[in-house]
Amino acid sequence: MVTGRTDVKRIAMLGLLLAVAMLLSYVEVLIPLPIPIPGVKLGLANLAIVMVLYFCGCGYAFLVSITRIIFTGFLFGNLSMVLYSLAGGVLSLICMSLMMYKGKGHRETFSIKSISLIGGVAHNMGQIMVAYLVVQTYGVFYYVPFLVLSGAVTGFVIGFIFELVCPTLRKIITDR
Repeated sequence: MVTGRTDVKRIAMLGLLLAVAMLLSYVEVLIPLPIPIPGVKLGLANLAIVMVLYFCGCGYAFLVSITRIIFTGFLFGNLSMVLYSLAGGVLSLICMSLMMYKGKGHRETFSIKSISLIGGVAHNMGQIMVAYLVVQTYGVFYYVPFLVLSGAVTGFVIGFIFELVCPTLRKIITDR
């Protein structure tokens, strides 16, 4: 089967963004946060996932996100971390994809900052759902307001950073 130049370029870009996401996940593990709430993270790897979602679409974003979660989970964490991250990552991508694509031809009905913000909140809610299933106590829901706030802040910041680098990335990707 003959692969076109654009297919090779897309595969290379996806591989590069997967590597960036994994590197950012590792950096995040090294940064201790002085917040006594379990599950609060910076979400640095989500910058690469938002890039894939924006430039390549939902399917590729799911592929890169799930691959990153599995690889980094077993490299820098454990099975428990993988399960929590998968729940958060999948719910986050579903919500961001729904916000990003509202019907045929209506791309970007929301700003990328709003999409990323909802992704951050949804990620934390996915993890809370898994935490409830694991510990089976309503006490985990005590953390919901803190996780909503942290997900909103980090999601907004990731969206803001993406908006800053998006014009440059678009030029690199489209060769213009």
